Amino acid sequence: TMKVKHYDIWVKIGLNILYYRKEQRLTQAQLAEAINLSPNHVQRFESGSAGCSVDTLIDVAKALNVPLYKLFEFKD
Repeated sequence: TMKVKHYDIWVKIGLNILYYRKEQRLTQAQLAEAINLSPNHVQRFESGSAGCSVDTLIDVAKALNVPLYKLFEFKD
């Protein structure tokens, strides 16, 4: 597999997406549908095995009803 640039950061963003998705009681498929991507894409974002565009992150934040910056708030 290709090495994802900034993998450690993408993992943290992915964990935040997962957290807020569960908080909204959405499945990966439901989130995927809301942002017009495949569930496979969502799975890859959440696991940090793929990055995505800022446009996609904006769509994800909207679908999860959280401000964009929340996806970038990392616990130490």
